[in-house]
Amino acid sequence: MRILFKNATIVTMNAEREVIKGDLLVDGSQIAAVGGVIDQAADQIIDLKGDLLIPGLIQTHIHLCQTLFRGQGDDLELLDWLKLRIWPLEGGHDPESIYDSALLGIGELFLGGTTTIVDMETVHHTEHAFEAILSSGLRALSGKVMMDDCNEDIPPSLRETTEASLQESVDLLEKYHGKGNGRLEIALTPRFVISCTDTLLKEVSRLAREKNVFVHTHASENRSEIQVVESTRGMRNIVYLDQVGLTGPNLIIAHCIWLDEVEKEILVKSRTRVSHCPSSNLKLASGIAPIPELLKLGAEVSLSADGAPCNNNLDGFREMRHAALIQKPLHGPTVMPAREVFELATLGGARAIGHEHDLGSLEVGKNADLAVVTLQGLHTWPIDHVDVYSQLVYQATSSDVRLTMVDGQIVMKDRQLLTIDVSKLKLSSTRSLNRVMKRVGLL
Repeated sequence: MRILFKNATIVTMNAEREVIKGDLLVDGSQIAAVGGVIDQAADQIIDLKGDLLIPGLIQTHIHLCQTLFRGQGDDLELLDWLKLRIWPLEGGHDPESIYDSALLGIGELFLGGTTTIVDMETVHHTEHAFEAILSSGLRALSGKVMMDDCNEDIPPSLRETTEASLQESVDLLEKYHGKGNGRLEIALTPRFVISCTDTLLKEVSRLAREKNVFVHTHASENRSEIQVVESTRGMRNIVYLDQVGLTGPNLIIAHCIWLDEVEKEILVKSRTRVSHCPSSNLKLASGIAPIPELLKLGAEVSLSADGAPCNNNLDGFREMRHAALIQKPLHGPTVMPAREVFELATLGGARAIGHEHDLGSLEVGKNADLAVVTLQGLHTWPIDHVDVYSQLVYQATSSDVRLTMVDGQIVMKDRQLLTIDVSKLKLSSTRSLNRVMKRVGLL
């Protein structure tokens, strides 16, 4: 299938950061030509009439399993949010509810121009989220959450042995890694230090090296969390993760808000990936991550929305805006400029998952993961003499996305999802939420 986009404003994110007027040709799953007038045969021609053609957004910390619980954990701090709401609800999932939750999140992501995510599921039924990813056309690095430290705060429905956690994670890796023409990759995903034993984390480190896969976890999100880690491990989060052998370019850590100087140095020197989730950090009152400082030191940073119950949306455009704005009162108006923020949401995400060679920019030979953004609304007008990155970060919203493509497949066009039956999903997800809430005694 050859699809030709005509008359686009192409935000390439190539090495020169060129923004060019012209056409872009997709051949199969790859970009075949960029820029100028492309006079080649195509099965489908789409005239963009000057609209922006951008790389698909890449969000590096999502919980698809939590989308069903949007609005169920508001106005709580992190540990109470987990203990009182999220852990019980996750433990109440069944195969159908996990599938519905994942598909609900994926549909929202497509409507907002996100084409790739790093995802963390829950303890049970993870394969059903993988099936939603595969059926919808999303690109994802995902994994089963690991929680083998069975203290009294973790509900029985989420408790698992170390052996079972490791074995199921390896089984899922062997079954699903590389499925969907390579769109689905599997990571090892221990939740965070508080919920994992030393034995588990050391074995995750060994397995990740042996099988050459990513590890995805949380760390240093909340001061109370850090106090628990210090009391049980005798050291701070990042120092501990370094000691058990987890830090490095195959580790993606969400949040990293409360860091001391030693931890910052560890993250930078080890090239550990940091996923910045500004909206979630604001809503849970966790704090503001020191992103400008980390970037200045050379850290690898990308952006994401986190899960729906702590945000309460999966809007990559809102995350870009918040990432830029929350730092300015602290560091001045020139910090986190729009182009730098847009890079974090595209190339930064590609680097985080080791796919900078085939994702994150619109260049010949790269995967055809892209989005079309219109600037015809009054909230983006006038469009003349305005920097395109400012338009994308400060003005555009997810509702301005009119087409999303993943791996050469159009998954959303003119605000209509093409791989998800929205009416059926709304009915099914409502039934699933009611079923889960009754199961855990919240309804």
